[in-house]
Amino acid sequence: MTIIGLTGGIGSGKSTVSRRLEAHGVLVLDADRVAHELMERGRPVWRAVWEAFGWAVLDACGALDRARLGRTVFGDPVALGRLNALVHPAVRAALRERTAAAAAAGVPRVVWDVPLLIEGGLYREVDQVWVVYAAVEQQVERVMRRAHASAGEARRRVAAQWPLAAKVAYADRVLDNTGSEEDLARQVDALVAAWGAS
Repeated sequence: MTIIGLTGGIGSGKSTVSRRLEAHGVLVLDADRVAHELMERGRPVWRAVWEAFGWAVLDACGALDRARLGRTVFGDPVALGRLNALVHPAVRAALRERTAAAAAAGVPRVVWDVPLLIEGGLYREVDQVWVVYAAVEQQVERVMRRAHASAGEARRRVAAQWPLAAKVAYADRVLDNTGSEEDLARQVDALVAAWGAS
């Protein structure tokens, strides 16, 4: 089994690459989706987050209100560290378990779609690191369009993450998303085609 770690930054096009891989039938384990599942009401991670941050981060039905939780932790490094310490180990364990199950079923490769692949050290557990790259101005533009954010807010969101140029230093493959979505899709298609040829 080959494990590919896919990462990028906000507005870089990582989700577009994941969707294209899934369209080719590649198993993609999305760390954000896994985190959402683990934080569903009644699950152990949900309970741990609730116990750490209180009723203020729950909605009227008792589910975690991600917007409130975000406002609680972002801008507060101590609170963000507490949240990460509760969520990240559970997400890592789930990625490992699901990968082991896929390997046992004979799946030849899996993609771990992890925004903080490098920052969180998970790049050490994968066979290849793929980084989706875009210029900073493109990231800002895409965040403005997708999140209906102001230019200032979009720049703050991009600046809050590791620069993509720093992530590229860890990459085995760089998917260049400075062009069109079709260009990006062609790069993904070529990589998938190469698997079939090997």
